[in-house]
Amino acid sequence: MKVYPSIVLTCTVLNKTDELHGEGNNKMKRMALWITTIMIMTLLVTACSTNNEGSDNSKKSDDKLVMVWLPNESGEDIKAARETIGKVIEYATGKKVEHKITTDYIIAIESLANGSADIAFTGAQGYVEARNKNGNVEAVVVNSGESGTLDDAIYYSWIGVKKGNEDQYKSGDAFSLDNIVGKRFSFVSNSSTSGFKVPSAGIISYFNKQDKYKDLKAEDLLEGSDKGFFSKVLFGGSHQGSAVNLLTDKADVAAFCDTCLQNYVDLAEGTDNRAGAVYEVKKDAAEPFNTLVGEKFEVISVTPVLNGPISVNKDKISSEDIEKIVAALTSDETANNKEIFVPKDTGAKGIFTKSKAERFVKVTDDFFNPVRELSN
Repeated sequence: MKVYPSIVLTCTVLNKTDELHGEGNNKMKRMALWITTIMIMTLLVTACSTNNEGSDNSKKSDDKLVMVWLPNESGEDIKAARETIGKVIEYATGKKVEHKITTDYIIAIESLANGSADIAFTGAQGYVEARNKNGNVEAVVVNSGESGTLDDAIYYSWIGVKKGNEDQYKSGDAFSLDNIVGKRFSFVSNSSTSGFKVPSAGIISYFNKQDKYKDLKAEDLLEGSDKGFFSKVLFGGSHQGSAVNLLTDKADVAAFCDTCLQNYVDLAEGTDNRAGAVYEVKKDAAEPFNTLVGEKFEVISVTPVLNGPISVNKDKISSEDIEKIVAALTSDETANNKEIFVPKDTGAKGIFTKSKAERFVKVTDDFFNPVRELSN
């Protein structure tokens, strides 16, 4: 047991009073009692301070914040964008931001849920999974649409095929999902919103109307076989990886999203984010597309998806710091930062683009209920 000096000194004073006699005895006892009281109060304050060293408040006063990124946003080509967002948070909180890039969705989600990361930028499904694991994971902001509000805070989930093969997936003049049965299909990750959750829900909804597939479930799309819905199922690990699976002929059909490919492809034909749009790999495309310059794919299905949030773990960050982070990210200064919201026509690489009034806006957990409902 730890012995505090104040206890020893107090006991010494009390012992001395027992030795006192004569007319000064009462006066000395009162003085000893006064000294004892002061020392006990000091001891209690010290003990309370010591006991709080392992408390949540202490954990929340660390001078470092760890921010984790999904594989889609972990590329070297957008490092500057990640670091600029980190600097906004650093300036707001006075704490150093350490960036943690990943190669696996599960690692990023688990890091936020278990507290090895304090902040994360994930898709909506990743956020829902992290919050299911830890109720103190909370979404704080999302990037808006052109209106600068939550009304159009969406991006798009694509199902694409390699250019030249698109006629196989048509019924008359319109695209149809019927012929994806028996094909090699590439998803992103089963924790990806636009790279699995949304496209798989769309596939199931479409085929459940047919007697043969009325019992089709998401689990049936996870593995391929000769008798399965797909002959082979791949997971790209990122949206970029899923697109590469398609363009290198490892998959016949693939799911991925528009925003994660915006730095690597240009619209070659058709209307952006509409079935029939053809995209071509840019001449200066970074890895993993640098060896696929000029390759094309055509989108056969397009579905709008809720934007993913920047989320925090409230076990690790104080409410005061969370308020500072939200205020900084939703500020006009951040909205006008060209390294965070990259002007669309400049060709510069980033995570978010700006064509009108795009910015970060505050969000609450219930915004993501439509994504939760996909699992019901």
